[in-house]
Amino acid sequence: MLFKKQFLFVYALLALVACNQKNPKQNPKDRKFQFEQIKNIKYYEVRRTFANGIAFNEIGFQQKPEWEIRFLSDTTVQAYSPTINKMLNFDLIFSHEGVYNFAREWFRVKSISKDSLLLQRLEVNAKRIANDVRSEVFMKFYSEAYIKKLKTTVNELRKPRKTDSIYVQERARLINTNIYDSTKFFAATHPVQFVSKSKIISIKKVSVVSDLENKTASYDYLYPEYEVNINPAYKDFVHTISAIVDQKGNIFVYKFTATDDYRENRKKVLQGILDVYLKKLVKIKPGSTLGFDHSSVIVLDLIGKSN
Repeated sequence: MLFKKQFLFVYALLALVACNQKNPKQNPKDRKFQFEQIKNIKYYEVRRTFANGIAFNEIGFQQKPEWEIRFLSDTTVQAYSPTINKMLNFDLIFSHEGVYNFAREWFRVKSISKDSLLLQRLEVNAKRIANDVRSEVFMKFYSEAYIKKLKTTVNELRKPRKTDSIYVQERARLINTNIYDSTKFFAATHPVQFVSKSKIISIKKVSVVSDLENKTASYDYLYPEYEVNINPAYKDFVHTISAIVDQKGNIFVYKFTATDDYRENRKKVLQGILDVYLKKLVKIKPGSTLGFDHSSVIVLDLIGKSN
């Protein structure tokens, strides 16, 4: 009987402790961050960077600030949709330790105040946060009132910083000194441009953006592709190749499909097409990033018709 009473006492004590424990999953007041304190304040994203504080990574991908958000409560947030040009309401779903989901994205809240927010954008798969560069994107927001206090504009704050320019300039120098070194390839945010000087050749840029393949607008400068039509050409042909355009606008064959026995001969033929048609009949402007011209890799769909 004494053992039974002791058991019941311990059980009741544990139940009481459990009831008094904080439960951030159920109660927003028990969480580290409360959004009620910044309720209805509109924030604009003014800076987005990788973990090193730079907006570019080693392959030339640029992080661009574009979000606008307003927290309505600890469970609801508004985010701007550029597609329909209005703010939309989303559930603010708490996960754990400052991690939230809203607008189909995962974030870790780093800091909040009436002037600014700092969010870490996360890559989450199968309920696990990816422990790599995909989860090392940081988004800085300023409130509308704070931006006015700074006597500046959102567009001005969103411009690349000096640290970005220094980084890009160095990357441009590295690839320009060795255009075939794939470890130094750097995509141009302003891709190569072609202007035809002859009626027999036309070149158009092909968009590779695809929702099905999860290819965003950034793919159009990371992997620029062009359709080149030549009519008349010396013969009928269709070739898809990778080419390098250096900082001076010179163009060279980089990758193509061929068996080992015919590889050298095929390369000469392809370079001949570039030399005869593109170098002579097209003005080629090299790709550039933040005003720095640099070598970059492009894809060319070469289509020739003999009549």
